[in-house]
Amino acid sequence: MRALLAQVDAPVTPQEGVARIRAAVESGADLELVVFPELYLSGYDLEAAPRVAIGADDEAVQGLRELARASGTALAVGFAERCGEGLFNSLALIDEHGELAGVYRKTHLFGPEEGVFDAGDALVVIELAGVRVGALICFDMEFPETARSLARAGAQLLVTASANMEPYFEDHLIASQARALDNRLPHLYVNRCGEQVGLRFVGGTRALRADGSVLASAASRGEEMLTVKVDLTPLDDQRVDYLAHVREDLRVTENTPTGGTNR
Repeated sequence: MRALLAQVDAPVTPQEGVARIRAAVESGADLELVVFPELYLSGYDLEAAPRVAIGADDEAVQGLRELARASGTALAVGFAERCGEGLFNSLALIDEHGELAGVYRKTHLFGPEEGVFDAGDALVVIELAGVRVGALICFDMEFPETARSLARAGAQLLVTASANMEPYFEDHLIASQARALDNRLPHLYVNRCGEQVGLRFVGGTRALRADGSVLASAASRGEEMLTVKVDLTPLDDQRVDYLAHVREDLRVTENTPTGGTNR
C-alpha cells in the first residue's frame, strides 16, 4: 500500500482543511491511503469544540468523499463530531469509492478531553483500499489492549491519528513501535505539529514495520508530507506470532506467607 502521512498544523476552517487535503492527494502519484491528524478539521481547542463540531454529513466531509471518489484514494481524517446530543473526537474513514466506510470515535479520552467529549464505545476495523485497517486516536494507542483487540478482529494495518503534545514525545515513540511489534502488524502513526491554546504538538509522524522498526519518520517540528510504501506481507517467523501463542488459560495467584498455599 502506498500511503501519505500528513504531519501538519490545524487549518483555520474545515473548508481550508479540505483544500489542504485535496492538495496533498493531488501532490502524490498512485496514493492509496492519506492520513491526517487527530481533530484536524476542527483543531485541538477543547473550549471551542462544541461550537466548531460538525456532523458526518457536513459539507466538509462530503467534500472529502467527493475527493476520495475522484482520486480513488482512501482518507482517514480527524474531526470533532456532533452526533445527536453527543460530541465525539472522531476519525472519518472514507474508502477509495468515496463512501464513508466508518467513523471511529476515540474510546480513551485524555485528561481534559473527558470534560468535553463523549467516549466512543466500540473499536472498528474498516476496509480501505482493499486493506483491513484498525483505527486508533492518540491516547488509545497507549493501551496494548486496543491494538490487540483490532489485531484479533482481523486488522492488517494499524492507523493512529494523533495530536500528541509536549512532554509526551517519547511515550508515543515507544508505544507506536510496541503496538506494531505486539501484534506483528505495520503501523502508520500520524501526529500534528504547531501550537494551539498554549500546547506545542511534537510531530514525529512515522511508519512502523510489523517488527516495530521505523520505516520512515518526520521531524518533531514543522510540517512534512511523508510518503511510504507499506509492506503488508505477514511475517513468516511463527515463533514470534504473538497472537497465535498468547495463552488465555493463565490465572494470577496471590502469594501467601511461607507455609501457606496460593489461592
